[in-house]
Amino acid sequence: MAKKRILTGDRPTGPLHLGHYVGSLKNRVELQKDCDQFVMIADAQALTDNADNPTKVRENVLEVALDYLAVGLDPKLSTLFIQSLIPELPEMTLYFLNLVTWNRLKHNPTVKAEMKQKGFEESCPAGFVIYPVSQAADITAFKAEIVPVGEDQLPMIEQTNEIVRHFNNTYKKQVLVEAKALIPKIARLPGIDGGAKMSKSLGNCIYLKDSSDVIAKKVKGMYTDPGHLRVEDPGKVEGNPVFTYLDAFDTDLSAVEELKAHYQRGGLGDSVVKKRLNEVLQAFLEPIRTRREEFAKDPQEVMNILLKGSSAAAEVATSTLKEMKKVMFLDYRS
Repeated sequence: MAKKRILTGDRPTGPLHLGHYVGSLKNRVELQKDCDQFVMIADAQALTDNADNPTKVRENVLEVALDYLAVGLDPKLSTLFIQSLIPELPEMTLYFLNLVTWNRLKHNPTVKAEMKQKGFEESCPAGFVIYPVSQAADITAFKAEIVPVGEDQLPMIEQTNEIVRHFNNTYKKQVLVEAKALIPKIARLPGIDGGAKMSKSLGNCIYLKDSSDVIAKKVKGMYTDPGHLRVEDPGKVEGNPVFTYLDAFDTDLSAVEELKAHYQRGGLGDSVVKKRLNEVLQAFLEPIRTRREEFAKDPQEVMNILLKGSSAAAEVATSTLKEMKKVMFLDYRS
């Protein structure tokens, strides 16, 4: 049987963090063994709100690639590629824009939430508003059947499938494939400041590349239960980022449950719980950091991996676009 096709990726606006690992990277490493996986560094999409800072995007392409390799994404099993090196994607986006109404784009819940977060109003770049269409092109170019996303991205998959159905119905040929969202068990990690989401833009992250000293400092300063003022006070586990992180990374589940019970009945200080978390994260991140440092010694080789993957990805996207243009009667050179 043919392997299931997956499309996933990240915007290169900074190095990746523990939230990325829990939300997507862990799944990708596991899925690459049994699936045909394409992993995209979405530099063109990153420019939708970073057009005035292209060097930031360019520099972080390598940072993201290093994180991919460090966590275990294998170029022999996953196709790692750069979005802007696939010219078929913007061409597909142009055709898809004819199948989407302006009203539908404005009311995409994910776009509305992100516009609010970024403080966009009337000054919102048009490229940002239409990025769900660009994302649809990314997914459909590779005929991806599975797209790992967080729950907040479900409207994007819904809109992609609307475009797929509209295209296939308009041109009376089943060219494009609908995709299914794959939601991770732990969809997201809270920020170390207690914020709902760990985010590069909010600066509340523990990065995969952080040194041991930086990790220790960040864990020490983590938000806990504000009502847990004295050691003897009962503390809350729910909504406490320290325990959320322990649930995600501590492999000794019984020890974590004991810590929770002790914390809830009182008599356990935040410093003890944070000490445990620091030990767990140091053990988890040290081998990732070591592999990353090794790959970073030869940045050109890392770029060669991306260029090779981009060539392979372009072949797939070219094939899909050729099928599309045939049913659209744009196949003048065939």
